[in-house]
Amino acid sequence: MTNLKIFKEFIKYSSLNVLGMIGLSCYILADTFFVSKGLGTNGLAALNLAIPVYSMINGSGLMIGMGGGTKYSIQKGHNDKKEADRTFTNAVFLALIFASVFVLTGIFLSENIAVVLGADNTTLNMTRIYLKVLLLFSPAFLMNNVLLCFVRNDGAPQLAMAGMIGGSLSNIILDYIFIFPCGMGMFGAVFATGLAPVISIIILSPYFIRKRNNFHFVKTKLSGRIAGGIFSSGVPSLITEVSSGIVIIVFNSIILELEGNTGVAAYGIIANISLVIIAIYTGIAQGIQPIISTNYGRGNIKNVGAILKYALTAMIIISIAVYLTVYFGAEWIADIFNSENDKVLKDIAVLGMKLYFIGCPFAGLNIIISIYFTSTEYPRPAHLISLLRGFIVIIPMAYILSNAAKIIGVWCAFPCTEFIVAVIGIIFYITHKKRYSELVKNKA
Repeated sequence: MTNLKIFKEFIKYSSLNVLGMIGLSCYILADTFFVSKGLGTNGLAALNLAIPVYSMINGSGLMIGMGGGTKYSIQKGHNDKKEADRTFTNAVFLALIFASVFVLTGIFLSENIAVVLGADNTTLNMTRIYLKVLLLFSPAFLMNNVLLCFVRNDGAPQLAMAGMIGGSLSNIILDYIFIFPCGMGMFGAVFATGLAPVISIIILSPYFIRKRNNFHFVKTKLSGRIAGGIFSSGVPSLITEVSSGIVIIVFNSIILELEGNTGVAAYGIIANISLVIIAIYTGIAQGIQPIISTNYGRGNIKNVGAILKYALTAMIIISIAVYLTVYFGAEWIADIFNSENDKVLKDIAVLGMKLYFIGCPFAGLNIIISIYFTSTEYPRPAHLISLLRGFIVIIPMAYILSNAAKIIGVWCAFPCTEFIVAVIGIIFYITHKKRYSELVKNKA
């Protein structure tokens, strides 16, 4: 009966969060589709150059939200309401500080960042516009991520899903309206994206208006101890998001030399599909976080192990389905984003998808096991896994393999990296499994 209850909780939280994360990832995917149709290859290249900044904003919000949400769940498990409220308040403070930095960056440095990211004369203006508006909307992105994480950890995953999907659907609809009937170009695409988290927050607002929330804003100062705890639990989420942006920058620079703007546009298709697939794994990981943290806080270590097994099983099944879909549907997928029927773009994208997404199951394992470690207040392995897959392994791998095999080497860098890190992650788990087994014996 206990296992059945845990399984039902896993299905409830993970399925709802996967749906929500797919919706959230469609922010950029919708932009990719409509920009490719309305602005062609150069618009697609400009959008791909700007994606790393979106990853930075989203990663900062997830770091604060996931870190704060994890601490909140554990404190709930300990029935420490006062500390839980202080954690929420500090999370809001941190979100406001980060948002201020992003807004100022958007006002004064948008064009400089566009140049650094690789924009040339054909893509500079579109990249600059996208970056500036995106950064000005950063307060909405950050606060939305924080509220979504706390609402989910407060026992309302359905509402969190509704917020994510509602924001994403509005983005898709507004993308079409702003780019085509209104003719607003790149500004229309990013304006629609910026409004999406605002709409998500509006969907979440009745939860607070009707006072259903168990976390509250309280009078307290920003605490270094609490902020440190939030960052410690949330840093893997930040690294995962930021590293994806940095990898895009590195890949863009390599591909630009190998295949030019057409190659960057082809990689834009792959990168955006990757965002959706990674979002599925992140959805599973974020879905299990509240129930792992709560059970860990209560000392139910057996339940923690069972939840991890369910998550990994679901990830493997999804990975098989995803790769079969990508492999056999690569040409069709490329055609969706290839409004100019560019044969070179299509050939590069099709080959890339078939090689790049071999890394899916290994990436899924790395994301899930990282959240598992942080949810059980053991963040160091998660930090290392995130750093290895985000910076330490993949960047050298991209340069080494691209020198050895050109564009094929670029596509193989992702699966090779994720495989190496997955092996290290498994070793970490096996090595420290004894620690959890001892906790089980102590509770028995």
